[in-house]
Amino acid sequence: MKPAGLIRVSALVVATASNIAGAFAATPAKVLGSTALALAGVIAPLSPDLSSAEKKAVAMLFAANSDIPYKKPIVVTADRIVCRAGNVDITTRNCEVTFGKKVRTVNGSTANEIFATEALADVPSDGAAGSNFESLSKLSCTIDPNAIRRKDGSGAECTFQPGN
Repeated sequence: MKPAGLIRVSALVVATASNIAGAFAATPAKVLGSTALALAGVIAPLSPDLSSAEKKAVAMLFAANSDIPYKKPIVVTADRIVCRAGNVDITTRNCEVTFGKKVRTVNGSTANEIFATEALADVPSDGAAGSNFESLSKLSCTIDPNAIRRKDGSGAECTFQPGN
């Protein structure tokens, strides 16, 4: 085979691999059960869209108390979550959580909880120049206290777009 032919085949392989990777990145993800409750549980306290009663209900459910007075489904959303953990400066841990035009930045243990919960939900990580990143967008979690109360594994579901 001529060198030019090799270049064309290599370009085709690279283009195909990029298209396949892009297709996977564009596929929405879904998590259920305890992982969904954990994801909602670490984001709900930051949400400007939830009432204090909703935040309290999610916190109680996440703390293994399903006997709560709140009965309606709770929807926890975030437009974008980007977390960073340093692997050179190992003290660095931060997340930016975007709700519409509001951005909440958290550091330390709160950022670590979000980062770890994203990993639990199979959010892919990426690395660059001394840091590991995890990001997702279009998070929407529905928490149904009545279903959770049945203790059959149902009542929590989240969908999101992996990456930015």
